[in-house]
Order: sequence, then structure tokens, then C-alpha cells
Amino acid sequence: MGPTAASPRAPFTTRSSRSVLPGFGLSLGFTLTYLSLLVLIPLAALFLRAAGLGIEGLWNALSSARVLHALTLSFGGALAAATINTVFGALIAWTFVRYDFPGKRLFHAMIDLPFALPTAVAGIALTVLYSEHGWLGAPLANLGIKVAYTPLGIIVAMVFISLPFVVRTLEPVLEEAEKQLEEVAATLGATRRQTIVHIILPTVLPALLTGAALAFARAVGEYGSIIFIAGNLQNVSEIAPLLIMIRLDEFNYAGATALACAMLVMSFAILFAINLLQTWNRRHG
Repeated sequence: MGPTAASPRAPFTTRSSRSVLPGFGLSLGFTLTYLSLLVLIPLAALFLRAAGLGIEGLWNALSSARVLHALTLSFGGALAAATINTVFGALIAWTFVRYDFPGKRLFHAMIDLPFALPTAVAGIALTVLYSEHGWLGAPLANLGIKVAYTPLGIIVAMVFISLPFVVRTLEPVLEEAEKQLEEVAATLGATRRQTIVHIILPTVLPALLTGAALAFARAVGEYGSIIFIAGNLQNVSEIAPLLIMIRLDEFNYAGATALACAMLVMSFAILFAINLLQTWNRRHG
């Protein structure tokens, strides 16, 4: 028998097929450069400036009653607003996803108003509405509840500007949730409360926590819409961002830097704790 012909082989390629998308190295380099220029370097400069004050300087800048009250008001109000929006934002998202009603598109679009509305306009509108002679402020004043120029007014403004974060974060998750599981649970005799606690809540909890974290972050750094309705009374309704501006106007850059660093550290700690809670929920949910 004659020699058999060699079987054809696929051509050996030494170079991987090219992709129109950038590779990992280029993408990572661009990401790190962009984040460094816009986030890391400015924050590092802030901490370096604060470190130059020393422990005693930081303590003196942050230990006054005025600073502590402003920090407590900003973070306490933001937590209260995030908690309120977590409850009512979830109900609003549920209503938009599961029900049809007249004017749904109009109300659905109005949720995004705090995104597009200038913060000064929102602050003026809330002040007029909740002042002692406003449409809502007058009836509340007759009941002994004063909103404008009080810490309560600050929470109202924070709720207004942070509500869309909870609703818009939760809506896609509710739309993708399997309704068949709820129907099966009802068929097997589960009550409405059992269905919510054991089926719906575990599904939406990560998104709900994400929305709450975004709402908190938005509220704690809000300035424009709050200063109008707050009244900015020292040790009463003065928020931390406003106090930073006051320190800058006084050319007290050390005090402004120390207060800014304190807000940054506290915000990061709270958001990091929420992120850990989300991770735990994904693992054990």
C-alpha cells in the first residue's frame, strides 16, 4: 500500500482573535486613572490637609457643641429620611408595578421630579408649602406641629429629594419577580403576611437596601433644598454642609476640612455597613 496522505490540519494561529472592545489591561488602566483623578486624589488631598491639623487640632475642630449638633442633625435626619423612604418607597414601587390606575403615567413621571428640579426651587417650594401660612403648614400649625425652620422641615426636604432612589431601584426587581411563587404560596394556604415575609421580602431585600443606602447618601449631602426650609438656626436647624460653608466664609479652612473629613468617614462607615449587610443577605438569603 502506498503512503497515506496526511490528514489536513487546522492552521495554527499564534495571535488571539482581536475584539472591538478594549482588553482588560486598557479598561483597568482607564478606570483607575479616571477614578484617581476624580475621586481618589481629591479625597487623599482632603485627608492630608486634615492630618496636618494633628489629633489635638482635629479634636478642637470637631468637639464643639455646634459641630456635634450639626453632624447629629445631618446624619440623624438622613437616616430618618432613608427609613421613611424605605417603607413608603417600597409601597409606591409595588403600586406602580402591580396595579393599573388612572393617571399612572403622570404619577410615575412625577417620581423623577427631584432628579430634574433645581434644589433651590425645591427648597423654596417646600418652604412656602410648609410655612405657618402655607397650604400644609397652616393646618399642621393649628395642631401644634411646626415644620418650616425646624429639624422636622429638614427631614421633609431629605425625604423629598431622596425618594426616587428607593422607587427606581426597587421597580426593576419587582417587575422581574415571579408572580407564580406568590400564587403557589396562596394555593398552599399561606397567608398574605407569610407570602410577603417569606417570598417577596427576601427577593427584593438586596435592592431595597441598595435604594436605602442611595437615599441616605443623597440626603446626608443635600444642601440647596434644605437651607431654605431649615432656617439655619445655630444648634437648632443648622446642618453640617451649611456649617462647612460658614467655616469657609470665615476663612477657617482647618475647621471646614476637619468637618468634611468627619462627614466622609461617617458616611463611608454607614455605607460600608449596609454593603456588608447586603453581602450577608445574598449569601444566606
